[in-house]
Amino acid sequence: MWTDVVDLNAFYRSKQGRIARSLLEKKIRHLWPNVSGQAVAGFGYATPYLKQFRGEAERVVAVMPANQGVTHWPRAEQGLVALAEETQLPLSDLSIDRLLLVHSLENSERMREALRECWRVLNGVGKMIVVAPARRGFWSRNERTPFGHGKPFSHGQLSRLLRDCQFEPGESDRALYLPPSASPLMHRFSKPMERLGERLFTRFGGVLMVEATKQIYAASTARPVARRRLVVVPGAVGVARSHQ
Repeated sequence: MWTDVVDLNAFYRSKQGRIARSLLEKKIRHLWPNVSGQAVAGFGYATPYLKQFRGEAERVVAVMPANQGVTHWPRAEQGLVALAEETQLPLSDLSIDRLLLVHSLENSERMREALRECWRVLNGVGKMIVVAPARRGFWSRNERTPFGHGKPFSHGQLSRLLRDCQFEPGESDRALYLPPSASPLMHRFSKPMERLGERLFTRFGGVLMVEATKQIYAASTARPVARRRLVVVPGAVGVARSHQ
């Protein structure tokens, strides 16, 4: 079941959400140190992590799934978010250089079809990062955060799923070693705790990140479908207020 966009927005506006975003975006940037001149897209609720690429990438866009809902982004600017079915992304074939999936795959009821759609829009030398709750981590067991919803993965499970959908898993990382607590003391020491976890508890990070590339020699088994383009109109009724 997809987490509602209002709840996702509220989490990332909270202190706990801002800390989680800071720790995760640093790991994402490590995997993608340079996106200059590239087309970057996010699917799910990736906008908190796409902001760092604006002004560097040639273009940055986001797609939010219809069952989750949509929020305007970026605030007070022309909207860069589209609303679409997870198996019908409003993006052209081979049009994306970097594709980021956050709060996405773990909620999907049609994971393989959604990943084949990601395969379609990613170009031949493009890369995709899947950010998902880790099965062994504390965050997947706490429903007070978005990482506590949906299906958590082990590294092996996520890698097998990607291979089944014609992706080749590559570099991986973990983040969110600190417990998912709202305690001010926990927030104060979040960075030292994260560094400690990276050194001593490498398998217990709350979030798993796997970068993947296309197996371009594999023929797609997806059945062609008619594609609907659902685009968000800025200022539309029902659009939630976004984070900055």
